[in-house]
Amino acid sequence: MKVREGSLTSTTESLCPECLRKIPAQREVQGENVYLVKRCPEHGEYRTLIWHGSPQWASWVRPTIPTPPKECFTQVDKGCPFDCGLCADHYKTTCTALLEVTQRCNLNCRFCFANAGTELDEPSLKVIEGWYKNVLAASGPVNIQLSGGEPTLRDDLPEIIEMGRRLGFNFIQINTNGLRLAEDSPYLSRLKIAGLSSVFLQFDGTEDQIYQAIRGRQLYDLKVKAIENCAEHGIGVVLVPTLIPGINTDNIGGIIKFALKNHPAVRGVHFQPVSYFGRIPQEPLDEDRITLPEVIQAIEKQTEGLIKAENLKPHNGRCSFSGSFTRRADGSLKPILNNSCCERPERADELARKTRTFVARQWSGPELFKVQTVKDNPGDSWDNLIQQLKTYAFSLSGMAFQDVWNLDLERLKNCCIHVVSPEGKLIPFCAYNLTAKNGRSLYRKGR
Repeated sequence: MKVREGSLTSTTESLCPECLRKIPAQREVQGENVYLVKRCPEHGEYRTLIWHGSPQWASWVRPTIPTPPKECFTQVDKGCPFDCGLCADHYKTTCTALLEVTQRCNLNCRFCFANAGTELDEPSLKVIEGWYKNVLAASGPVNIQLSGGEPTLRDDLPEIIEMGRRLGFNFIQINTNGLRLAEDSPYLSRLKIAGLSSVFLQFDGTEDQIYQAIRGRQLYDLKVKAIENCAEHGIGVVLVPTLIPGINTDNIGGIIKFALKNHPAVRGVHFQPVSYFGRIPQEPLDEDRITLPEVIQAIEKQTEGLIKAENLKPHNGRCSFSGSFTRRADGSLKPILNNSCCERPERADELARKTRTFVARQWSGPELFKVQTVKDNPGDSWDNLIQQLKTYAFSLSGMAFQDVWNLDLERLKNCCIHVVSPEGKLIPFCAYNLTAKNGRSLYRKGR
């Protein structure tokens, strides 16, 4: 592959968007831009923007020492990404295991990772129990996210949560559009009693025109009602916007301000720049993407400096960022700094453990909502002070999932977010959802 003069390069591997053949790739740094460049012998060259702006690519790294899974469910044969299960060549154990408990959905979104609604068979409780046990065997009692489709369409979702708790999983979250949570408070009460830790709420903006464009309906009032109901039941909510240029990227600050207005019920915001897999509207151009540094800069600019870019750090290499804060009485945010994140290599299993701990600590939010302030109780115990710090914690994070155009197999091997397949194997999220240009999938059933 020809290297363009003046660029700084490093090499990796990727897949051809047309035929899914494994091909060499390189990262080319040109000014503020970084491109993934690859050439298929049959289908030609592909060049995709993967990074733009500050912080610079070279500074945004978190070196790790690989640690394979405790138990692998596939053998290494064809190599990454064709032997996922996990295989022994995967660098990192699970931090979050995602269980798709249904493919039914009550929306038909223009953008959908899962292409929900195409498979209507649902796994039985016995099958789900086997999935839980496979996760335990591979990685221990990690964080669990129950997803779909729309998981709240299952009336027995409380039993699924209860089962996970009984097997030893301490943090169980649902990934939901929130429609049923807004309209069925008794159901939400059942989820709380069963042991639900957190709600990962699809929340694309503070204006109905955004929902109309992305989800096909005006949903803002229902989102607000779902948050109010979760607050009444002491369930922490994380807002999850899918960021799409030209639709809601100018609403990033508005989303954060909404989250702070509804804090501490809303525990934070987790931004997801759009990835082009699942239900794909078109072949993406560079202007159809927003990269992590652009999200970080937009956060500082659109919050008028309430949140500084320098307080958002790498969380899982170049895949993600995170920042932890405490909200003061005057509404300002105090950053909780971690300056040790990038100084020396860490074991991958230790980083996965820290990720699990961060998520469970920051995103849970039960009875802490009712703790009184230190000012009201100057003689409170140290334990109550710790409780208050947890209550007023607020997190910002972002995750840039990969699609077939920008897939970097080195990044994929470091993934710690794993989907449990119908067969009970653990597949990195980006590999499981990956689709070719024509929609053909590597792993997801039915494509």
